[in-house]
Amino acid sequence: MEHEPNDPGLADLVHRLRRFADERDWQRFHTPKNLAMALAGEVGELLAELQWLTPEESAQVMADPEHGARVRAEIGDVMIYLARLSDTLGIDPLAAASDKLTEAARRYPVERSYGSAAKAPSTDRTG
Repeated sequence: MEHEPNDPGLADLVHRLRRFADERDWQRFHTPKNLAMALAGEVGELLAELQWLTPEESAQVMADPEHGARVRAEIGDVMIYLARLSDTLGIDPLAAASDKLTEAARRYPVERSYGSAAKAPSTDRTG
């Protein structure tokens, strides 16, 4: 259920990833479950790069060429798997993110949320 993203840069990435998978006959392995699991693994690798840093060190991680390169590579991996998963499910991830931001603005109005990290009450029963 492939989907064409509206953003030209994202569309180019999606097309390159499709071609990459097609050339290797990997489409059959790129199920939503497998892609979500791979995405979770890559997010874990990104977390591992930042895990033991202080908040200040994490904010400056890109100033260290070696560590910054590893963080950049992990973000690339996360983006690749997110783009493949979104494409496989027929979701435009930028539109989905925009929709979530609109919902967050509704749930967290500035006058009630400014300077607070408190979570808004859930709007559904699943928590």
